Amino acid sequence: MSLILASSSPFRQELLNKLGLAFSTHSPDVDESRNSGESPKQLVYRLAQDKAKEVAKLHQGLIIASDQVATLQDGQGANDQVLGKPHTHENAIKQLSECSGKTVTFVTSLCLLNTTNGNIQTIVETFKVVFRQLKSEQIDNYLKKEQPYNCAGSFKSEGLGISLFSALEGKDPNTLIGLPLIQLIQLLENEGIDILSSDI
Repeated sequence: MSLILASSSPFRQELLNKLGLAFSTHSPDVDESRNSGESPKQLVYRLAQDKAKEVAKLHQGLIIASDQVATLQDGQGANDQVLGKPHTHENAIKQLSECSGKTVTFVTSLCLLNTTNGNIQTIVETFKVVFRQLKSEQIDNYLKKEQPYNCAGSFKSEGLGISLFSALEGKDPNTLIGLPLIQLIQLLENEGIDILSSDI
């Protein structure tokens, strides 16, 4: 059965390559706007399913889709701020300055859609990153070196971004990069695909 990754992200492709499975990619055209009153978990859950269903219009097989947002706790948990992609150096400085000394929670969804039987499995996993107390010069230097302006939260954890953190909290570090592989292996097994014996 064909395996399709509903993403053009090179980071997600690299993660999926770890499993040694043959797959193709297709980037879905989905409106990622947040609905009024929608929580970060509800948002990523819906978007992963939307992406999988969009790709299913053009491809047959097992479709893997994922979405991720980063949230900054306000200390109360009631008004967590969703961190988007900064796009500019100035916005990135503002984001990282706000994150300094605080905990950022990455909320990542994973959807596996089987077009043959219509089964759709969707999970949401969280991963927390605790930021060091950062000086303005450190933030500026980091951004100039890595230029993570197209990354939610203004950093790449798989690169120099690791230098910004004092601790990581979660069961699967791949979740932080954007694809929860431990959960994906389980979802594939639910569809009869055993990673360790599969010829997919």
